[in-house]
Amino acid sequence: MPTIAIIDDDEAVRRATESLIRSLGFGTRSFASAEDFLKSAERDQADCVITDIHMAGMSGVDLQSRLRAEGDTVPLIFITGYPEEKVRRQVDAAGAFGFLAKPFEGSAMIDCIDRALEARAARRPV
Repeated sequence: MPTIAIIDDDEAVRRATESLIRSLGFGTRSFASAEDFLKSAERDQADCVITDIHMAGMSGVDLQSRLRAEGDTVPLIFITGYPEEKVRRQVDAAGAFGFLAKPFEGSAMIDCIDRALEARAARRPV
């Protein structure tokens, strides 16, 4: 069963997203910050990461940059209450699988997760 990491400093958004993901039959791990995710032993178990962009400390964009610099290709989906086109272009250029404005439709999130997991599976050795 794929595991989806959810990173958001807003507990209500984290819980709602976690509920949606679990209803789809996926495992979840949630984190209140990008830093918590990075230092977690569960980091390597994530098949996809859903992250807020604007958080205290490290932003979702900074998280993406750090993961890519470390050679980590885990698919990322971004959620934000402040959808800026400049930021969308930046994360898309670095391979984001979604950029969703809060509040987002569950179906839009499901589509992003499906694409991310398909891409992840295609890159794994058989």
